[in-house]
Amino acid sequence: MLSPAATAVAAVRATAGSPAAVRGMHARILKEGLAHHPPNPAALVSAYAKSRLLPDALHLFDETPRRDIYIYSSLLTAVSHSASPELALPILRCMLSADALHPDHFVISSVASVFARLRSRRLGRQLHAHFVASPYNGDDVVKSSLVDMYCKCGSPDDGRKVFDSMSAKNSVVWTALVSGYASNGRSEEALQLFRSMPGRNLFAWTALISGLVNTGESVGAVELFVEMRRDGVRIDDAFVLSIVIGASADLAAFVLGRQLHGSAMRLGFLSNMIVGNALIDMYSKCSDILSAREVFEGITFRDVISWTTMVVGEAQHGRAEEALALYDRMVLAGAKPNEVTFVGLIYACSHAGLVQKGRQLFESMKNEYGITPRLQHYTCYLDLLSRSGHLLEAEELMTTMPYEPDEATWGALLSACTKYKDAEMCIRISDKLLELRPKDSSTYILLSNVYAVNGKWDSVAKVRKCMIGLEIRKEPGYSWIEAGREFRLFHAGEVPLDVREEIMVFLEEMVLEMRKRGYVPDTSSVMHDLEESEKEHHLFLHSERLAVAFGLIKSPPGSVIRVVKNLRVCVDCHTVMKLISEITHRKIVVRDSSRFHHFEGGKCSCSEFWEDLSSGREDILWVVDDRTASNMQRNKWTMRGPMIREGQTTAAHMTGKGRTQLREASTHWAACGGWAVVSGRADEICSLTKGKR
Repeated sequence: MLSPAATAVAAVRATAGSPAAVRGMHARILKEGLAHHPPNPAALVSAYAKSRLLPDALHLFDETPRRDIYIYSSLLTAVSHSASPELALPILRCMLSADALHPDHFVISSVASVFARLRSRRLGRQLHAHFVASPYNGDDVVKSSLVDMYCKCGSPDDGRKVFDSMSAKNSVVWTALVSGYASNGRSEEALQLFRSMPGRNLFAWTALISGLVNTGESVGAVELFVEMRRDGVRIDDAFVLSIVIGASADLAAFVLGRQLHGSAMRLGFLSNMIVGNALIDMYSKCSDILSAREVFEGITFRDVISWTTMVVGEAQHGRAEEALALYDRMVLAGAKPNEVTFVGLIYACSHAGLVQKGRQLFESMKNEYGITPRLQHYTCYLDLLSRSGHLLEAEELMTTMPYEPDEATWGALLSACTKYKDAEMCIRISDKLLELRPKDSSTYILLSNVYAVNGKWDSVAKVRKCMIGLEIRKEPGYSWIEAGREFRLFHAGEVPLDVREEIMVFLEEMVLEMRKRGYVPDTSSVMHDLEESEKEHHLFLHSERLAVAFGLIKSPPGSVIRVVKNLRVCVDCHTVMKLISEITHRKIVVRDSSRFHHFEGGKCSCSEFWEDLSSGREDILWVVDDRTASNMQRNKWTMRGPMIREGQTTAAHMTGKGRTQLREASTHWAACGGWAVVSGRADEICSLTKGKR
């Protein structure tokens, strides 16, 4: 027959996982006077921890008068799996000093897990030294924990030394070491170890594939997944599938992503939330926002990641209204937005010019949800203010925010100052940015242009000297595209020989058609000292144009052309893409380093609010009739640049050199009574009247 204490322990263990049941059993034990009888305290601590009641476990620990090694072991195990692993440090000090207890192998193993979570190699090595000097130095379970700890602390070689000292190696420690090498960018060692591993199971494959994806080796991860499928490894866990879908998203491999979507459907994982979230992210990054939305709507149970991934996807595709409407649905559904959600929302407002809405969201994040804005939030908010012309407010925010502005933050404000031609502010911001000695080549180009425009030639020389001293080089532009089963990478100025003739002929035909529609190349983004015709040829061979031409030549009629570019699309290429979409009656989606552009029927989804602020090389003129001018002034529309009445010449309103370029405005021609936007640099004078472009 069991003693009362043993009966109580059994009853406590049975309640683990149920907060109400654990608390009820604790009250019963207190009434029976068994609360401090070993092993009841340790059992209660463990039960509280398994019921996600760590504060109760800590309170019970503090009230226990005689603490033994078992209660310490239970509490440290609980803390090692909690959201606050750093709580283990004072507990460990208390065990060693206040209670003068020596850690056993269970405690050492738990503490190793804590140090792995904290990524503390220094503490980990101290623990390892203590383990070697302890009576348990031959325990392979502890050694397995040490291997995992070293790998997670970025020292897989130290983990390998412990691994080699083990007498019996199970699949868990093999997997930990393989994952350690892969996650630390040591793919060759990881693969070599993996190949020598006996009895490779799904978890070992998953660890290796996950490690490769996390270090940016997505192509190798996909190849391993294909090999795993050929080896007949049964996929009975959705995690590996979600990882490979993530790899296809990183590669913007649309066809591969669709195939993995089909695999998820065949394997029965389509209703799995993790796979659903990965598919939403994949379709968003592969330019198919409608398929992403379809997957989202098909998920039965959505978590905050589901909502946030979809909100960010809509924002990056320039669908601000959809992103904001989705946020309203999210709140009504009871999902609490997180930090990333608000980054996406403020980003959406920034690229749509929704200043007031952006302000509301920034304040709501702090006041309603208690989220402390991070530097990324401030950067997005500053971008919103500066893009919309609120330069002084943006500068004031930069000086009062609790973070030191970085290169991206100063650069966004400087770009806006350049755009709105605030010369005094340009110089002030440029000087502050130059003090940071930025690393991005585009920042130096922007600085050089700002100083040159304002006649600060000493500063121009200083900028160029910094570029030479820091060996700053402009990142070369490249674009890639999938056309059917063919995958091609194009570099600016380089046309592959096997398709050179086809692409050049196609682009020349497009230029002829575009010129019929009033196209004049905008060479303002070409920084080289070249003749105008050479600048036009330089634009002609931009990588995204080559990729789009290849896609239109090789893809089936009516299919969507999807291109990914490593840099931002220049102003002229943006105009060209709109015209090509109109001429060919094809939809073209370009994902650049900032956002997605959906070109269709001669228009872009960005509504012309995308423009590269770093150029600062365009003047804007509004030409309106009397009625429209009155309506604009009455409604207090914000206009960038001067407004003139119908029939007046534009000579007095345009400055600089170059050609005048006429572009379609973001609002339809008839929607505001007939107006146009003229942008560029004028040495050719034109006059516009209502109804003409």
